Order: sequence, then structure tokens, then C-alpha cells
Amino acid sequence: MKTRVLGKQGLDITEIGLGCWQLGSAWGDFVEESMAFDILQTAVDKGVTFFDTADIYGAGRSETLIGEFLKGKDHNIKVATKYGKRPDVAPDNYTKDSLRRCVDDSLQRLQMDHLDLLQLHCIPMNIIREGNIFDWLREIQEEGLIRYFGASVEAVDDGILCMEQDGLQSLQIIFNVFRQKPLERLLPIALEKGVGIIVRLPLASGLLAGKYTTASTFPDNDHRNFNKDGQAFNVGETFSGLPFEKGVQLTDALKSMKPEGMTMVDFTLRWILDHDAVTTIIPGASLPDQVASNVVAESLQPLGDSMHKKLAEFYQNDVHQFVRGVY
Repeated sequence: MKTRVLGKQGLDITEIGLGCWQLGSAWGDFVEESMAFDILQTAVDKGVTFFDTADIYGAGRSETLIGEFLKGKDHNIKVATKYGKRPDVAPDNYTKDSLRRCVDDSLQRLQMDHLDLLQLHCIPMNIIREGNIFDWLREIQEEGLIRYFGASVEAVDDGILCMEQDGLQSLQIIFNVFRQKPLERLLPIALEKGVGIIVRLPLASGLLAGKYTTASTFPDNDHRNFNKDGQAFNVGETFSGLPFEKGVQLTDALKSMKPEGMTMVDFTLRWILDHDAVTTIIPGASLPDQVASNVVAESLQPLGDSMHKKLAEFYQNDVHQFVRGVY
């Protein structure tokens, strides 16, 4: 699998990684340990070298499973995790002590002596503006507990503010055909500053896979049910902020634009990879077959200027007015 460098002289990782939110089993169908290991092994077998997790995913379960899976293996996997959403931290305990405690806990669960990448997990912007948290990250980095630090953000302005900080290696953002706003300012600034871009929700919570209908339903404990209108957290994290029925309608319209021989997953992931500022995409998976499907896009040819123009017009004319939430 092709690789790209995350930021200035940073981690050399595959263009498609694995998002490990589902492994925490904090929502939707429970992922048994054996299935989690099958998913991780399929990713490795397909050449994936980047896993993205967080300490909050399943209250640490995702990190623990990754640590158990990698234990004793000779591997080149780089693991990114996050700080800032644990209930003993959010919403108002962003301190040096809480950061150190969470780093120590992640290291223990992952069974590692250092973290490859630690990302701030959509923390409040007043903490970002204050700036002390970045000094603490640099201090922990100098001690060798983390190699690099970055931030996962919800809005373009949040990301641009983070990029003012020296040493910021990466930004994790929502970016897909339904969520094109980062193209205007954020991606050009990231390229200029040498900040790597990690793309989450590349398939808009599964919408862009093209398999849902307006009659599709989700379990009560699935965020695609309980957060579809932003009842629990930023609505942009579910269906990229689109109302579900509208998202299905727009996906159906996209199907008519898809090049022959591509699946909807191929089409929409390839669109993201065509942007030079993007380092890696981290689609999640609850089944090994989904991992295998997700990695195909990196081997395909770019879509071409005419298709990118067509999709930009589609976004401007048909999509952006329906996107809700902080953006």
C-alpha cells in the first residue's frame, strides 16, 4: 500500500488507515474480542500501518484490544490516540496532571513505552486559545512519552487556530464529498505549514457506502440513531451533519456520477485521496470485509479534474445548505 508522510518529517503511514472507534463497542453492535482481532489482522494483511483510537472509545477498550493484538508482534504499525473526552477530564479539567494521567493510562493499555501520536480530542476552543496545553504536550514530548502531537477538531476555524502552534504535527478533520468546506482555507494552510491531515468519517457514518435507504434503522444505542440530530454531541459527527433522509437522497444522486467499475466506497474515498494535503483516511470497520473494501481506493487512478469540478458543483448547489452543526 502507498504511504505518505504525516507532517514535516513525521510518521510514514499508509494512505488508508483504520479507525478504531467501533472496537470500543460503546455504540451499535458489540464487537467481540475475536472479531476485533480479525478486523485488526485483516488491516495488517492488507498493508495498513496506521491505527487511530482514543482513550474514550469504550472507556479504554479499543486501546486495550490494540495493545493485546500488537503485543509480541514484529510490526510497523503506528498508533494514534487522543486525550480530552474522558469524563474525568471534560468539560473543565484540562490540566497538566490530567494530561499526564491520561498519557500514562493510554501507554499502559496499549502496552507501549511511547505514543506515536497524541491528539487533542475536540477540546474547547478557549483551552486552545489559552495555549498552555500545547506547552504541556511539548514537555511530555521532550520526555519521550510521545513522538508527535496533533489535534482532532470539529470546525475549520478550530483547525486553523491549532495550526498557529509550533510543533503541531497533524490535524484530524471531517472531510468528504458531503463536507468540502476544508478545501477553501484549511487544506491550503496545512500544506503551507507542513501539517498532516487525517480524515475521519470519510463515508459520512456509512451514508456514502450507498447501502442505506430512508427505511434503514439503527439500534437504540447507535449514534446514528441517538445522535442523528445532535442530541448527544456535535451533529457533524453523525452523517456529516446531514439529516438522514436528505443524506440518502444525496447519496442516490451521487450514484449516477460514479465512474463505471467503481463502488461508492471506491469513488468517495478516491476523491479524498486526490487531495495532496491529505495524509491518510481512517474509515472504521465492524467486519473484516469492510476493511478489505476500504483499502481498494488507494490503488485506483485519480478521478480527474472534470469529476472534481462536477463534485464541487454538486456540493455547492445541492449539499452545503443542509449541513448542520459546527463546521
